[in-house]
Amino acid sequence: MDIEIQQQHYYFTDVLASFLDLGTLQLSCCLQRVRELSDFIKNILICVPKMTKSLMGLKSHEVHKERSCLWKLFTGLCLLVVLFFLVLSFMGEEREKRPLPSFLSLHSVEHSCHNSSNARSPAGINFQTQISSFYSELGISLDAYSRLQQAVYWEEPDRSITSVSMSTSPAHTTFIIENLKESYQIGEELYVTVHAKDSDNKFKHYGGDFFQAKLFWSKSKASVFGEVLDLCNGSYRVRFLLPWVGEAQVAVRLIHSSEAVEVLKRHRETDSDRVYFYGYYEGPGPDKTRLSETVKCNVKWDKNGLESIRTGDCCCEYNDPRSGETWRCQRPKSLPCSALVYHSMGGYTDSLTYKDKMLMKQTNKDISGDKSIIKIFPSHGNTNIDVTEKCHPGLHTPVPDGFYLNDVWTSFVCRTRHFTTQKITECLKDKDIYMMGDSTLRQWFEFFVNELPVLKQMNLHVQYQSGPLLAVDVENNIDLHWRAHGVPLRTRKTAFADLHYISNEIDDLAGGPHMVIVFNLGPHFTTYPLDFFTQRVLKIRKAVLALLQRAPETTVIIKTVNTGRKDIFGSDWYSLQLDRILQWAFQDVGVYILDVWQMTACHYNDEDIHPGPVIIKNEIDILLSFICPK
Repeated sequence: MDIEIQQQHYYFTDVLASFLDLGTLQLSCCLQRVRELSDFIKNILICVPKMTKSLMGLKSHEVHKERSCLWKLFTGLCLLVVLFFLVLSFMGEEREKRPLPSFLSLHSVEHSCHNSSNARSPAGINFQTQISSFYSELGISLDAYSRLQQAVYWEEPDRSITSVSMSTSPAHTTFIIENLKESYQIGEELYVTVHAKDSDNKFKHYGGDFFQAKLFWSKSKASVFGEVLDLCNGSYRVRFLLPWVGEAQVAVRLIHSSEAVEVLKRHRETDSDRVYFYGYYEGPGPDKTRLSETVKCNVKWDKNGLESIRTGDCCCEYNDPRSGETWRCQRPKSLPCSALVYHSMGGYTDSLTYKDKMLMKQTNKDISGDKSIIKIFPSHGNTNIDVTEKCHPGLHTPVPDGFYLNDVWTSFVCRTRHFTTQKITECLKDKDIYMMGDSTLRQWFEFFVNELPVLKQMNLHVQYQSGPLLAVDVENNIDLHWRAHGVPLRTRKTAFADLHYISNEIDDLAGGPHMVIVFNLGPHFTTYPLDFFTQRVLKIRKAVLALLQRAPETTVIIKTVNTGRKDIFGSDWYSLQLDRILQWAFQDVGVYILDVWQMTACHYNDEDIHPGPVIIKNEIDILLSFICPK
């Protein structure tokens, strides 16, 4: 009896420990724990009659001992019942006494594996230092942490990669269409399975590959983004919506193998300084001469390789007291720190090993598979894919969030319109539009200047690539602004004083019903740790919340990240993680999120971080539908 009780006790301890550590794992994992708990309860119920029967023949002190054991088991059963109901509520309440979790310890929505045992050490975000005060100040709860964990986690190989041949091979990997039918109706879903194989043509048994998929038909210039689910066993399932009447085919690309993703992760963690910048110092010299020095600069972040700038007398630090951001440059030899005048991109440091380069070589490759033509007919039932909801802040971004047909994007987010030049002017009349971000947002500024003859760009005598830029239409009372976000910024030589942090810019705007604020953030942050980017985003979030509190009628629009780059300095995998952080931070703030990730990933044009005119026009139509939803 003692052995049986001891075994049950050990089992209870293991299950309980596992259960308490479950935290915010996906519901499927929770249900698996519930099944284990159910089995344990059955074992207890079987054990109780045996113990009761044995009690009748025992002496007093032995009875007391057996009753003590029985009481322990009964107590454990009660605890398990309580925990069971906690699972049913799916951990809805915060546990303030639990330590803050490490980031990247859970699975993302698109990569929600049922078994998280392959998740080794978290990579990318480290909230072990100064986390409580900083994030509580920004109003981020434990549940919000958990959602971010789920958003950015990526499955890892379950073994050491000793040979490049172990990586996923685009030449051997294939896809099949599940249960292919002779015809489909519009609004139905199509499923595809991808089977990953290595260079030796062997099936892989772990996940983590970065695939992108689309359904397309070239003749009608139609395409739609496919949602990829990592099954964490070497196979992937892709879900497509069939949104147009006509024909279609499936296309799948391997963007990065899981092994290449590990290369990207490792370099983000160890050498974030592989993109560096220059600071230009100028000041008076002897005999009325001018002195100038150029030194290396980067963000102040004393880890992930960014601490390497600290050499000798070290650095000049430029702390912005409002945002808390600090920019650091090597100290010039003959000029004071106050003599910093200009900033520019410095260069790239390639620290890839030969093995890294070989793993990154198999990038953005088409996968062979079923090329069957999908025939789509009008629906005979009540299926209707038309969106009737008027655009308003706070809308969810589905997958897919729209589709192209004849080069025109139809949104599934809300009811969008297509704007002529006259309608654009009518929409922007009496509007103050402030755009802040990178060059992909500057493309929107350039579109308006080129499209509207009455909108005249002013010469502010600045470096065009970073701005600030201004265009005005006096007759219709339109003023359009664009400026680059603050450092880090890969740009030509520009005045350092012209580079403002977005949070500061928003704090300086009064807001109101005639003001539109549009911003984006991403491509210039791809090499940096995720916690650095997250802190930058959350400071902007705080500024937006304050703006909407003082001027709730202000329109705030966030443009997400484009696809386009595939290298170690700006991979789409990096961008995807930044995009998820951006959407996570603003999903409950009451702003518009203009998702361009799917729009740029599924179009037939060659991917470019700066997409072509067709994509830009469709993005502008959504933007204007947000500004003028009526």
